[in-house]
Amino acid sequence: MNFDIPAPLRELQQRTRQFIADEIIPMERDPRQTAHGPTESLRLELIAKGRRAGLLSPHVGTRFGGLGLDHRGKAIVFEEAGYSPLGPLALNIFAPDEGNMHLLEALATPAQQERWLRPLAAGETRSCFCMTEPDPGAGSDPSMLRTTAVRDGDDYVINGHKWFITGAEGAAFAIIMARLEDGRATLFLCDMAQRGISIERTMDALDSCFPGGHGVVRFDDLRVPAEDILGEIGEGFKAAQVRLSPARLTHCMRWLGAARRAHDTAVAYTRRRHAFGKALGQHEGVGFGLADNEMDLHVSRLSIWHAAWVLDQGSLGLAESSQAKVIASEAIWRVVDRSVQMLGGQGVTGETIVARIFADVRAFRIYDGPSEVHRWSLAKRIFKGASGA
Repeated sequence: MNFDIPAPLRELQQRTRQFIADEIIPMERDPRQTAHGPTESLRLELIAKGRRAGLLSPHVGTRFGGLGLDHRGKAIVFEEAGYSPLGPLALNIFAPDEGNMHLLEALATPAQQERWLRPLAAGETRSCFCMTEPDPGAGSDPSMLRTTAVRDGDDYVINGHKWFITGAEGAAFAIIMARLEDGRATLFLCDMAQRGISIERTMDALDSCFPGGHGVVRFDDLRVPAEDILGEIGEGFKAAQVRLSPARLTHCMRWLGAARRAHDTAVAYTRRRHAFGKALGQHEGVGFGLADNEMDLHVSRLSIWHAAWVLDQGSLGLAESSQAKVIASEAIWRVVDRSVQMLGGQGVTGETIVARIFADVRAFRIYDGPSEVHRWSLAKRIFKGASGA
């Protein structure tokens, strides 16, 4: 593996870093940031800034207006964007849209791409991914899927209940996972304005960084034409992996930037704040915490970079993305938690950005599969390999 950053990508890294510092961080106290995420007017203003800077949708292919970065390129740019909670919005790389764009680019038909991907990549619309269901439906175990899709002429009639659907409120369209009469899972594309879709409520959550928050969505006799199936019929679980493996990794990339911001904030504070005759950072307990932060950030970055390299070789990288997800999510949590502790009272108030990062980042150990599920998946691979030796 070559860890050198090519000159064009290094220039893009510096340009993104400067853009976040000059254009985005000054907007972090904008009142349009709500408990359920940034409002649409704030999102569109941020998108306009990203477009003017030539940084919009860097992960999407050039034919759809993006920069066509590979996974290693995304690792560099996404970390810089994540340095501000508003950065991923400005670059149009926030979840779930970023993962949905990747899936549409990989599996959608040309007609589907023109209808749904192009405006999404341009930042004109938002989307949601409807897979998670209330108990006893699908969650970490997708085989428990209960939402049904029954063929009726040229349509499929979908009925079911989803929740924790990020970005549902205000989304232009949804990617829906449902099971056919024979039990096979299939993905469907559908406009959210379609009759038969209702958003029951928006859930209160710790995080506040996702536009639209997290919704509870119901499908009542929703009719979707067969031509709006995404990917192959009956291959919904396989198609979802095309999205979920890279999406786990891009979560790591963005949150790594947030953790670096928390650490930088703590470093600055421990340099200027004095107690017991010297700067806080000169006290061994605080200094060791700063050192641990640096090591956790470093290990996270290496894990992300390795998984990105594997994906760039054409592999699904399921094991590597699972490893990176656990390593990065838990290390990033430690970095932010330590930073809160070092900041003292400022760490638990709105005096710095760190309390907001703390609330946002806690859910990362759950999103796209909790650590326990990834460990279980890795353990099964290890056991299978050992038993076959």
